[in-house]
Amino acid sequence: MGAMLLIQAINTGAQLLAKVTFNHGTFVFSLLTYRHVVAALCIAPFALYFERGSWKRPGLLAWVLLFFSALTGITLGVGLCYYGIRDTTATYSASFGNLIPIVTFVLSVIARMETLDLKTTPGKVKVIGALLCIAGTVVTALYKGFSFHVGDRRPSMSTSDGGTTHLARGTVMLVLSSLSYGSWYILQAKLLRVFPLKYFVAFLTCAIAAVQSAIVGVCIDRDPDSWKLGWNLQLTTIVYMGVLATAATLCIFNWVIARKGPAYPSMFGPLTLIFVGILEAFILGNAITLGMLLGTVLILVGIYSFLWGKRNQMDGSQLTTKSETCTAKTSSKVADDNVIINISTLEGVYEESTSDETLPTEIVKSERNA
Repeated sequence: MGAMLLIQAINTGAQLLAKVTFNHGTFVFSLLTYRHVVAALCIAPFALYFERGSWKRPGLLAWVLLFFSALTGITLGVGLCYYGIRDTTATYSASFGNLIPIVTFVLSVIARMETLDLKTTPGKVKVIGALLCIAGTVVTALYKGFSFHVGDRRPSMSTSDGGTTHLARGTVMLVLSSLSYGSWYILQAKLLRVFPLKYFVAFLTCAIAAVQSAIVGVCIDRDPDSWKLGWNLQLTTIVYMGVLATAATLCIFNWVIARKGPAYPSMFGPLTLIFVGILEAFILGNAITLGMLLGTVLILVGIYSFLWGKRNQMDGSQLTTKSETCTAKTSSKVADDNVIINISTLEGVYEESTSDETLPTEIVKSERNA
């Protein structure tokens, strides 16, 4: 849980930096390309140090999964999210990140990587938690209520704007980004089964995503000024996102997905909404709304409900596995005892039959001697 909280804190800083950077006219795909070049360079030493001895050449299936993992999780997922942030606000875009757990959970059930188990209490609580996250997202996005600024104790009945003139376009981008992210969690889980080298997977994913982003970016904008770097906020954002928001986050994600499954890390995404909303109020001066507070409560309850159900399902499956193992061992022991008993019985029968066969022979010999 601590690792996932760290990821959400890093993502919060990335969201705010992205919004400020895009307001200064930064080209989305240039930022995306440079970010993942930095990330690949940061991950490469860890891959060489920790997984050098276990390196193996990826097969065709692994390369296909790597390509689509980079496409869905970075080129499309992050790229569409950046366009959504540019057209709306950081808090509004963060609220759509709460769709990711639902998409991931539904896709996991379809792919038979997760089970509903509606007949059990943990399964029902898990589904209720997912629905509460949806409700929290809807409340945050659609309901505003009265708003107030930090330091101003007098709430007003005016609604906060929560968007720009491109709100509709930004909303479409954010929804598509959530769908792409949900697909990435499923692909990443399958990829780690086929090619279970976490650091090499993260390195290759970033490298492929950098190439994909560069190709898409050049097709959209070939102006050299859009790709120019300087000692400014854009460079700070690239380094922060490449080192922390991509390299560190990918390594932690792969570790968590391998241990807990694809649905577990995605359920922490709604926390980014809470962190971004608070920091936007303090740093950028955005208003805190009643809808955001109510949605935050629903999201928190939904997260912990889902985690409770997930943990109890995992504990139940472990107990079932242990019980089946004990039963198998007991059956094996009983079978071995039966074999020993049968062998002893056969030996006794053989001895009796042997003694019966030798008895008449001895009687005949004694009679002849007489």
